[in-house]
This record gives sequence, C-alpha cells and structure tokens, in this order.
Amino acid sequence: MHEGHRQRLKKRFRLDGLDKFEDHTALELLLFYALPQHDTNPLAHALMDHFGKLAAVFDAPMEDLMKVKGVGENTALLIKLIPQMSRKYLVSKADNVICLNTTCKAGKYLLPRFYAHRNEVVYIVCLDAKCKVLGCIQLFEGNVNSANVSIRKIIETALSFNATSVILAHNHTSGIALPSADDEKTTILIKNALESVSIRLSDHIIIADDDFVSMADNGILR
Repeated sequence: MHEGHRQRLKKRFRLDGLDKFEDHTALELLLFYALPQHDTNPLAHALMDHFGKLAAVFDAPMEDLMKVKGVGENTALLIKLIPQMSRKYLVSKADNVICLNTTCKAGKYLLPRFYAHRNEVVYIVCLDAKCKVLGCIQLFEGNVNSANVSIRKIIETALSFNATSVILAHNHTSGIALPSADDEKTTILIKNALESVSIRLSDHIIIADDDFVSMADNGILR
C-alpha cells in the first residue's frame, strides 16, 4: 500500500511539479529519500504540527528537528540540505550577472547569497574599473557593526583582488532593510579607510528577506 502511494506521489510530481501539493504532502515526498522503508505521512504531519509551517521546518536547527519523534540524523540532514542547496542554486543563476553597474544589478546579484541565512553575514564584492566582478566572498558572520568586522580584513581582501571598487552587503535578520545609525557610521569609516588605498566603496547594501536598500542611493556615501 505504501509503495503504491509513493509511486502515485512521484508520478504526480513528475507531471505537475510541487505547486499543487499541500505543504505537508511536499514534505512527505521529500522524506521518502531519508526513510525509504517507512510511511512518511505521519512524520510530515508531526513536523508541520510542531513547527507550524513549512518554512519553519526548514529553518529549524538540527537539534530541534531531532526532538520530533521519528526524526533521526539522516532525516534532519536532508531537511537542512534543502535551503542551503537552494541558496547555491540561486547564487549560481545570479552569477550570470557579472557587471554590477547599477543598484538593481547589484541587489539581484547579492540577494541569493543571503537566502535562508539565519544569522547576520557580511559579503564583499570586488570590482574592476568597468564594474565587472573580480570576486565575491563572505567576510564575516555577525552584523557589520560588531567587533568581528575588521576594516583591515576588508582592505586586504580588496587589495588581493586588485579591486578598483567594492560593494559591501549585510543582512538584517529583523526583516527591516533600513540602515541603522551604526550601519551608517561604520560604513563611513570603511569608506574612508578604502579611499586611503585608492579603492572606492561604491555601495553598501542592506538586505532583509527579499528586499534591499542601497546606502549609495540614500546619499550616505556622498
């Protein structure tokens, strides 16, 4: 009976994709590949009941997932793999944009890199004189105003790519993309430090969920 149910769900996915699946049914299908010999419908319901919605299941830490009866390490790993693999997919698609000469292009390039991050992270994009991307790396974990943010590290990274200009980006886990007073103060310090080695800070982009705000567009970098 379970095998027939699995085959029906797989066929339904092959024909129509996931859009018409209920959230718990989509999760049930995913769990097939962690628990090949089990009926995964009850576990899918248990996860949804415990965390409330599908996004919360994928955002939950592994240790919290494993508190749900029936979730072992392999199941928790599979669940945690999905959002991070999705981020890699989105970044790979965004990498087709290699010339970041507008705020819109820069935002679209950077947004996928923050997908499903639960903590604040800081990225630097190094650009040549024509605004082509020389490199994009995650510099720090923690907000841009924290002690973990080293201006020296930012300068060293820009110099290592022989960058003409750089774009900084960090996320606000609060869901509000507006720069804080501390964001503005730190940005000016970084801007002045980069100028001392003839590198321009062309923008500092604040990201929250699917939204972003440019400090350059807001006049903060003038």
